[in-house]
Amino acid sequence: MIKFHPASTDTTPTIETRSTYLPVNSQLADSNSHFSPWLISCAYFFGRYLVLPLYFGSIKILGQENIPPTGPVILAPTHRSRWDSLILAYAVGRPVTDRDIRFMVTSSECRGVQGWFIRRMGGFPVNTHRPAIATLRHAIELMQAGEILVIYPEGGIHRDGKVHPLKSGIARLALLAESSQRNLGIKILPIGINYDQPYPQWGVKVCIEIGQPIVVVDYNSGNLKSDAKNLTADLTSSLRKINTQSLIPNH
Repeated sequence: MIKFHPASTDTTPTIETRSTYLPVNSQLADSNSHFSPWLISCAYFFGRYLVLPLYFGSIKILGQENIPPTGPVILAPTHRSRWDSLILAYAVGRPVTDRDIRFMVTSSECRGVQGWFIRRMGGFPVNTHRPAIATLRHAIELMQAGEILVIYPEGGIHRDGKVHPLKSGIARLALLAESSQRNLGIKILPIGINYDQPYPQWGVKVCIEIGQPIVVVDYNSGNLKSDAKNLTADLTSSLRKINTQSLIPNH
């Protein structure tokens, strides 16, 4: 049995595990996100060959060889603007890896026409103040299914070019998912995204650096609190290292 206890001071619930297996519930997964093949194909085509090349002065990508070809992956990028998700799809999405990307986004972003689009592009909402059990379970199911999931560990957008304190939720979720199934092999991929303007305008340059993957099972000693603390510390260190290198794109 797995219990989630919402916490009032963090964006992630406190998590208590009482077994190592969480069954995949396909009905639950379908209720959280939907892939629309035709919409994804159109979005990738127009984004990759029209929107991004026309808007950005240059796009530099470093470290694509660090992307795991298979298995569950959590992308942990810095958050600099609302362009970040499109940039991630450009750097790590289906045209590059032949794999689709799932996004955990705030519930406020999944409303109206924008919400309809986000859900059909593989996104699903999370209430950052009181995350629902179904949302967290869905994220774990995606890991069990070997998907790529994006979680912005800093939370909101920060435009000063610095890596801000990370939320502990990404580490807790990764550790819980890893312990839910033997030999799952989750990897967290730190990604630095930086623009040469705080508010990206037409012609802006962007640099994306993909760091070395962090193997989650290496931190799984059985003490969730201390394991999450250690994993968060190492993810912070990795993000700061690649963020410094990619802060000012050189073209």
